Parts: sequence; structure tokens; C-alpha cells
Amino acid sequence: MEYRTLGRTGLRVSAVALGCEGFMNRPEEEVRADFDFAIENGINFLDLYASNPELRSSIGAALAGRREGFVIQGHLCSVWEEGQYLRTRDPEKAQAAFDDLLARLGTDYVDIGMIHYVDAEDDLRKVLDGPILQLALRLRSEGRLRHIGISSHNPAVARQAAGTGLIDVLMFSLNPCYDLLPPSDDVDTLWADESYAQELHNIDPERQRLYEFCEREGVAIDVMKAYGGGDLLSGTNSPFGKPMTPVQCIEYALTRPGVAAVMAGCRSRTEIEAALAWCTATAAQRDYTQALTGLGRFSWEGHCMYCGHCAPCTAGIDIASVNKYYNLTLAQDEVPETVREHYNLLAHHASECIACGRCQSNCPFGVDIVGRMQLAAAKFGY
Repeated sequence: MEYRTLGRTGLRVSAVALGCEGFMNRPEEEVRADFDFAIENGINFLDLYASNPELRSSIGAALAGRREGFVIQGHLCSVWEEGQYLRTRDPEKAQAAFDDLLARLGTDYVDIGMIHYVDAEDDLRKVLDGPILQLALRLRSEGRLRHIGISSHNPAVARQAAGTGLIDVLMFSLNPCYDLLPPSDDVDTLWADESYAQELHNIDPERQRLYEFCEREGVAIDVMKAYGGGDLLSGTNSPFGKPMTPVQCIEYALTRPGVAAVMAGCRSRTEIEAALAWCTATAAQRDYTQALTGLGRFSWEGHCMYCGHCAPCTAGIDIASVNKYYNLTLAQDEVPETVREHYNLLAHHASECIACGRCQSNCPFGVDIVGRMQLAAAKFGY
């Protein structure tokens, strides 16, 4: 298992993590057995947004005696009423549901208190200017949550939230399909057929800005819907017309700036195994470019996807990292110190490019890599 630092929280989390909704309506002993399996394979990070009391209790039983080995992301504003899940902005209901979450998990704190499902700007304002943020801040001061997060499907809203400086972790829907689409406060547009009826080219700039901002500022992203609700795993359902594997979807998400972990929503041992296969997968098995090229209506032409096909570099440059660090400077008048530090630590730098062009012949997206190395060398000074 690969472990990554969860942004400025400093927590070390498994790159492959568990989204727990798939454990719904399963016997407690099955849930514990699957948690045993996940733990044996290095998973130490989970997200629990679901408010179903039986599910919460089952996960609490599965974690009994080993809570300190897990980083738990629990949600504020997800409640259970009249036998079903409900999102609320009522602080009393949110407090009661959070108290219930801690009690059923058998813990007195969660590592990340995730303000649940904020997609619209007016809802974000209601959260930030009203009692919900105050509740989160109070719970943090009491030690009942250690870091504040927010979950969203809208890159514009997520960027505004991250920009407040109050949010340490962002849970965001991310995959190559959604990355093509502009911001919307209607989550249904992400999987609506009509959203993909026209030609779409390159990652939406708002999404790219969000990922790069989070990388620069230390706001960690953990990914939901990496499989697009399963659509990307099906040649019939995928907008691309050909399937991706779980390993390819996870690799795509983990190569985006700012991303620390993928919350794999697993409903069975087989699906946990499919997600964990990323840990031991070969470079060829992780290669998502084969699913993103030759698609006709969709393309990423000229856009560095950090896929690594440019390697090996004749001069030994880690081209994907140089491109990423250069991109992180584009929104700034000066090179941020954290970005410069990461660049400095590279074994070889952009100025060492000999312009042989080998990388460009390897790139499946037609990126002008030699030109990018020249720009990076000018930006960083070497």
C-alpha cells in the first residue's frame, strides 16, 4: 500500500481508502470480515457519510479495539429521519446525528468532520455564514473532530470553500468523464447522457484550477465517484464507449494535483480486491491513456495528463512532475515557496532538457514537452 500525507492535516492515509455506503444492509460479521481484509492489505482511511444507524453500528463493531489505527472521515449534516437518509442544515439535527455517529462508532472523535454535500453557492453561504460552520468550529475546539472538511461535486463551490482557509480536506467527485464538464450545482448533470452529447476537449479550467489550488495550499482532496458510479467500468454505459478498469480509474484520480486518496465504494470482497489491485498493478495495467485516446468527440490534445508516457527522459528529468509544478505557478505572480521546494528536490530540472524530442514522440496527447521544459526553466530559473 502507498501512503500519502493528507494535505496540511499531516495525517498519513492509504491511497486506496474505503467509502462505506456499500456495506449497507449486510450482516455485521460480513462487515467485520471485509474490514479485516482491508486492514490486512494496508487500508487505514474510511469515509462514512451514510446515516443509517445499523451501518454505523456495524462499522463501529468492525473497528472495535483498533480505532487508533484508522483515519475516520465522518459527515456533519447527514441525518436519519423516518427510516431514511436526509441532508440538513439544521444545527440541532446535525449535532444529534454527529453525536449518534460517534456513539455508534465507539469513538470520541473523528479525524475529519466533513460538512456534507455543498454544491450550490447559496448553500455554501448558508453553511459558512450560519450555524453549521460554527458547529464544526466548536466540535473542533472540543476535540470531537480534528479537521474540517467539505464534500462537493461543484468545482466552483469547492474552490470558494477551499479559499476560506477553514477547510483542510475536500471530498470531491473526480474522474476523466466528469473532468470534461463545466461547473454546475445540479449533480445530475455529471451522469446525464445529454452532458456528453457534444464535443468536449480537455479538463474544464475550473476543475484544473481547483486541483492546482488545493495542491499549492495543502488542502487535501479525497476522491469520490472515481468509477463514475460504475459507468466508467462498462463499455455500454461509459460516455467514452469503452470500459476502464478500477485500477485505471484509481490511477487517473491519484495522478491529479492535490489528491491524497480515492474512496473506493465497495459492496463486496471482490470489489475491495479490484481496488486493491492498484497497489500491485504494473505500469501497463495502470495506464489510463488507452481509454482516453481515439475517442472522436472527446480529447485531451495538448494537455499534460501526468500519465508518464513521456518517460524515460534522455536527461533523466521527471517530466510529469516538472509539468505539474510549472502548472502550479501559472496562477501566481511569484513561484510559491512550497512549489519551489518540491521542484528543487527533483533530481533533474527543466534546464537539463536537451530537446531530443523523444518524450514528444511518446506522448499520447501531443504535448509540446520541449517547449514546456523551456517555460519551466525560465520560471524556476534552472
